Amino acid sequence: MSHYLRHLVRRVRQNHGLEHATITLLMQRHRHLALVAGRSNHRGFFVYGDVDTDALAQAAQTALARLQQGDAHLAIHPNCGTNLVTMGALSGAAALLTAAVGQRHRLSWLDQFPVVVLSSVLALVVGRPLGMALQRHVTTSADAGNLRLGAISRWQLGRLKVHFVRVEETAEAAQ
Repeated sequence: MSHYLRHLVRRVRQNHGLEHATITLLMQRHRHLALVAGRSNHRGFFVYGDVDTDALAQAAQTALARLQQGDAHLAIHPNCGTNLVTMGALSGAAALLTAAVGQRHRLSWLDQFPVVVLSSVLALVVGRPLGMALQRHVTTSADAGNLRLGAISRWQLGRLKVHFVRVEETAEAAQ
């Protein structure tokens, strides 16, 4: 993998961890927020939902400081898309595999159904901790030591508020 590509992947993982930490703190402080979602890229992260810009800025600053102080658990979030994709993929694969085995043994759909459901549910149970592990080791990073917050932009798309939190590397890290 090229140096530039490694750099981009590292930045997305860092921003993803900071996104999780920010949303976690935001939801703790503002319990009325029901639907908030995020998405990260190498330049920062988006927050979708009815979020006040000043509250977001304060949560992001606190999240960054806490990650830099070692609160790595904030980078992992139970509702992350990594968990959803992992659980969905495992459940779908389990259902397909179980159904294929049932077809091979010429079982009727009615006979296969309970086993397909059971295998899918077991895959969901296994998928949750696997998704959390994937977050910890692949899709997020709690290493925010070289980051600083940039500008926060806000858009209104109909009834949906969208913020973009720019995340930059400190001058010494960019060298």
